[in-house]
Amino acid sequence: MAAAPRKPSDDRRARIEELRREERRHQRRRKIVYASVAGAILAGLMAGGIWAVTSAENSGTKAQASPIAGVQTFGTLGRTHVQTPVTYPQTPPVGGDHSPVWLNCNGDVYTKPVPNENAVHSLEHGAVWITYGDQASPADVATLAAKVQGRPYTFLSPYPGESGKITLTAWSTRLVVDSPNDPRVDAFLSRYVQGPQTPEPGAPCTGGLTP
Repeated sequence: MAAAPRKPSDDRRARIEELRREERRHQRRRKIVYASVAGAILAGLMAGGIWAVTSAENSGTKAQASPIAGVQTFGTLGRTHVQTPVTYPQTPPVGGDHSPVWLNCNGDVYTKPVPNENAVHSLEHGAVWITYGDQASPADVATLAAKVQGRPYTFLSPYPGESGKITLTAWSTRLVVDSPNDPRVDAFLSRYVQGPQTPEPGAPCTGGLTP
């Protein structure tokens, strides 16, 4: 039996449907293109944001690492544990061979001189040792004690005969000031308590010697 002849209306409907299918294909392609472009833009913005944050962090690190006026450094120093007294070239010492027992440095305030060899071991652990000479007044000592008490990896002691009024010492690093209110005191503590100079970061400041 012969097929019925196609009507012109059937041809129009078929053509319209084909055009619709073609339009849907174009729309899908446009969506894919738009999504790809948007993704590329978003990735660029994220990369830019990460770069900006990283740059800001690096800038902050550089600013934080700016020199503190008057700080002296002494290079690589010996770190051998010894049982005998050590003659140090600096007063107070800034590092070198030392006792195998560290001095407690967990915000400790000592009212009498402490053994050099034990104090140097504490410096090796990342502590800052604040000492004061005969020129320091009772008010100076009280101000320094307030900065040290309750602050881990710091300790304070008198040091008769030291050339400066007040000395802040970290491993291989030193700052001499005339006043406990000098802003460099807080800057030194912020920089060098467990700072980058520390040979043994994280080593304890408790469980050692208490003179």
